Parts: sequence; structure tokens; C-alpha cells
Amino acid sequence: MAYYSYLVATIAFTIYGQLILKWRIVKYGALPVGGLEKISFLLKLLLDPYIFSGLAAAFLSSMFWMAAMTKFDFSHAYPLIVGGLTLTSTLLAIFLLQEHLTIAKTAGLLLIVSGIIVIGRG
Repeated sequence: MAYYSYLVATIAFTIYGQLILKWRIVKYGALPVGGLEKISFLLKLLLDPYIFSGLAAAFLSSMFWMAAMTKFDFSHAYPLIVGGLTLTSTLLAIFLLQEHLTIAKTAGLLLIVSGIIVIGRG
């Protein structure tokens, strides 16, 4: 049971990283059209300490995922990761980023959770 903490850490670090990236990138605006402007824009993003922490979280998430892969079958772990990421990221996006919960999103979440339950029993 303790090995499930690897999966929880994978989810937590992935979600942290993605939410931080979204939050900060919105502050910088849209990606410029020109080639040099794109490079300059992306370098500015990389120098942002919050974005750097999001990238570090992605690295840590990968480390925990590798640890989890030593203990679980992929077909068991991956649906749990997908379900955890989907549910948690959607709820946090609603509460932290003020995104809207629509009927379509709710239906999609229910379908994903149903699919994970079916896979888990199979």
C-alpha cells in the first residue's frame, strides 16, 4: 500500500507543475508570431522562478513515476494516474484559475471515472 504514495506524488507534482505553468504563462500573454520574438519570449518564461519550479516539479513527477513503474503494472498504474490527474486538475482549475465547470466537462469526468472503474475491475 505504501507504494501508492509514488502514484500520489506523481499526480501531485504533475498538477502543481501544470497549474503553475498555466498561471504564470497567462501573465506573459500570447506567444509572439516572429521567430526571434518567440525565442525571447520562451527565454523570459524559463527565467521566471515560478515557471522554473513548475519544470522542477515535472522532473520530480517523472522520478516518482519511474519508482512507481518498478512496483506496478503499467495497465494498473496509468489509469489511476489519468483519473487522479483529470479529477484533481479539473477541480483545482475551477477553484484556483476560475475556469468554468460545464455540463460537457462534468459528463466527460463521469465517463473517465466510469472507464477507470471498468479497467480496475478487469
